[in-house]
Amino acid sequence: MKVFLIATLFFALGIPVVAQTSDNEPASRDDIILYLRTMHSHDMMQKIMQVQSQAMQRMMKDQMRKERASLPPDFDARMNKKMDELVKNMPMDEITQAMIPAYQQHFTRGDIQAMNTFYSSSVGQKVLEQLPAVMQEGMQAATPIISKYVSEWQERMQQDLKKTDSDTAPASQAPASQK
Repeated sequence: MKVFLIATLFFALGIPVVAQTSDNEPASRDDIILYLRTMHSHDMMQKIMQVQSQAMQRMMKDQMRKERASLPPDFDARMNKKMDELVKNMPMDEITQAMIPAYQQHFTRGDIQAMNTFYSSSVGQKVLEQLPAVMQEGMQAATPIISKYVSEWQERMQQDLKKTDSDTAPASQAPASQK
């Protein structure tokens, strides 16, 4: 009876330790693949790529307008076609496989299980469903800010380069004038 009581007590106290150990162990490839499937990561990456390509297209168009007097009349159609090809032909399966070790490095099995629980819930599925639209709207709102910042940064860089050139020009010209 005493052995049974000790065994039962050990078993009861050991369960949290076993559960904690399995939660803290590294996530397996299968754990990560299940998580990525739960998140609909393949579709999500496609949607994110579409949103990013639209933002890239706007930025490229703005940049080209600054550099050229005019754009070809079919510029938008050609750019849309090229961006669609970019998104459509992106090697998503290879990208997913390449990402698995990063997930394994940063998340435990318990972390992945908790994320799977969340993303399997109705709220988690809503997040997954709405996130691409949120990102697109957010990028549309952020693009003018980013463009302005990048333009100002480019101007500062050009001014710094001109200043550097003018600071070094007299020094490099001095030996020539002494000849």
